[in-house]
Amino acid sequence: MTSFRKVSLACAGLLLLLSAATGAAQTPRNTAAKARIATHASTALPVRITLADAIRRARALSPVLETAEANARIAAEMAVQARAANLPNLTGVSQYLYTQGNGTLASRFVANNGVHEYVAQTNVHQNVSPSLFLAYRSSVILAAAARDRAQIAARGVVVAVVQAYATLVAANEKVTSAQGTLRAAQQFLVITRKREKNGDAARADVVKARIQVDDNQVNLESMQLAQLQARIALALLIFHRANRNYVVVDDPAHILKLPAFVKAQQQAAANDPQLGAAVKTEKAAHKNLVAARFGYLPTLSFDYYFGIDANAFAMQSTLFNGRRIQNLGYSALASLNVPLFTWGATHSRVKVAEFQQQQAQSALSYTRRLHTGELELYYSQAEIARREIQIRKQSTADAIESRKLTLLRYKAGLATALEVVNAESTVGLERDAWYDAETRYATALANLATLTGNL
Repeated sequence: MTSFRKVSLACAGLLLLLSAATGAAQTPRNTAAKARIATHASTALPVRITLADAIRRARALSPVLETAEANARIAAEMAVQARAANLPNLTGVSQYLYTQGNGTLASRFVANNGVHEYVAQTNVHQNVSPSLFLAYRSSVILAAAARDRAQIAARGVVVAVVQAYATLVAANEKVTSAQGTLRAAQQFLVITRKREKNGDAARADVVKARIQVDDNQVNLESMQLAQLQARIALALLIFHRANRNYVVVDDPAHILKLPAFVKAQQQAAANDPQLGAAVKTEKAAHKNLVAARFGYLPTLSFDYYFGIDANAFAMQSTLFNGRRIQNLGYSALASLNVPLFTWGATHSRVKVAEFQQQQAQSALSYTRRLHTGELELYYSQAEIARREIQIRKQSTADAIESRKLTLLRYKAGLATALEVVNAESTVGLERDAWYDAETRYATALANLATLTGNL
């Protein structure tokens, strides 16, 4: 018995040691696990995104805008290069020429000045050509047009963000409305069952109420799917990850205002980058045509050399008679280049420039017509959507009141279940139409901002 008790005590002690060791080993892991859970919980908090935040984030992530801005920077550098072609260039020339001798100080080849010839000069070169100057002016105009196109891309990003943001806001409202409609349908089902149990309603009323619950359940799931699609669409524009947890806090239909039409016309005339880019492109095409025609005329070039071109690499040299001479000196050269025969290349360049000018003029004419049409269209869309918002808002309030009165009449036995179902459906339809009108209003204002520059 004593030996059994000793064995039992030994086993109990061993178990206590094992449990203590296990607890000590698990404590760090549990702590680390809790820390990871706490960290995940802190990072899982949704990010609050205002409309201004969404636009700022989208501009930083848009590949279309990045490409347009890169093209604008490239056009600006091309203008720098075109300007440099009209300015004097300074270059340094260093040469060493060795020629086989003929037994004297002179070289065997007549073209060289001696057996050893050293050249170390700086050259100032200047081209004088109207074509180069006009090419520079054209590049400056094209750089400005590229900046306008970058502005067009930036405003396009704003339109996409506002539309996606307003769609998500409307989707959230529709889900909330669908949830409320489902709860009302479920309450109506409870009422019909009670009335059936009391003998005040037919079985058909219960069936209609149950069908309404099923339809509203399916509608809620569809709205939730549309909500998810809207969340992903906006997240793709403003986040690096599409599954980022965030919430929208603004309602574009409430914070965006429609200006007076006269003011919108003035802003569009002054700030429409699409029209500005078309005007600048036509001007650049005209200058390119004039530059191509100058290709028939002569061009001038000037060169000024300063340095040494001697048989010794030194500032001074000693002749065979002991006389010291200066090797450092200068020379100047002026050239007149007259194009006599180019196999029709100059004429072809002129024809190409003429075609490009005609194309630019046609594009400018169409852009002007498009500018006028889009201004009237976008403003009309915004105006109609704004009026519809007021109508739908009042209609929704009337539909809610009608649903309440119809339900009271049904409880009193003065209305049918079909009337209640129709009243419930009308509330959902009017609410959805209200939210859709707000989305169209925000989108129209964003489109109008592509012309006016003000959102």
